Amino acid sequence: MYLLRDGASGLADYLRQEVFLAQPLAAGSRGQAARRVQEWLSLHGHRLAIDGLYGAITAEVVAEFQTSASLPPTGAVDAATFARLSRPLQQALSPLSMASRSLRATVVRYAQSHLAQRPLEIGGQNRGPWVRAYMDGHDGTEWAWCAGFVTFILRQACETLGIAMPIEGSVSCDTLAAQAKRAGLFLAEADARKSGVPEGSIFLVRRTSSDWTHTGIVLEPRELLFRTVEGNSNDSGDREGYEVCSNSRGYAGKDFIVLPS
Repeated sequence: MYLLRDGASGLADYLRQEVFLAQPLAAGSRGQAARRVQEWLSLHGHRLAIDGLYGAITAEVVAEFQTSASLPPTGAVDAATFARLSRPLQQALSPLSMASRSLRATVVRYAQSHLAQRPLEIGGQNRGPWVRAYMDGHDGTEWAWCAGFVTFILRQACETLGIAMPIEGSVSCDTLAAQAKRAGLFLAEADARKSGVPEGSIFLVRRTSSDWTHTGIVLEPRELLFRTVEGNSNDSGDREGYEVCSNSRGYAGKDFIVLPS
């Protein structure tokens, strides 16, 4: 459902829309499909207004992209052109072959796979195909997506291993914390400092004892800090950033979800 196999036959409907073209598009097209083309063009560095109106400018920029991709520069988007546009997301949806059956190791591998594709917001705050992929098809200002990113990575890891989700997952950090507590997987900061945090855990940035504001994947735990892969952040570690990135974070003000090994 969250991995691209067998021509996307089992892929979630909303993801299929992000990586496959339902029908060809050309000048005069409008709506979400046209906007999606403009988003992908901009993500590939062929920037233009993202307004959902496929006019002469969009057609010209499509032709520029087609030329750069060694495709016929028709200015219209067919299946081959859209496949090239959406290739980064297709790569992130591709199943990984795993030498280990460890859930934590699999989570780390998928987090690194997404990081390698450089997911970015485009077209506004919390907007674009990457945000919709992580947020079950939703995007927009109110859809902060760090928890959605973590949940998506966990879904892919569990789907690969053929196991049930250890927590249900959510687009809310507070809900992730609550689920972890019910499952006996929550590790408070004080206990984490004593016992350590394994790679492949989930960190939660704590504002109060019942409010968490940001989350991500623990990659490389060290004595004083841990490396991360996290969504909706940036190189400053903001909780309302614009990309999937890797950061270094200290343990202060953090709780953790320790996934089964």
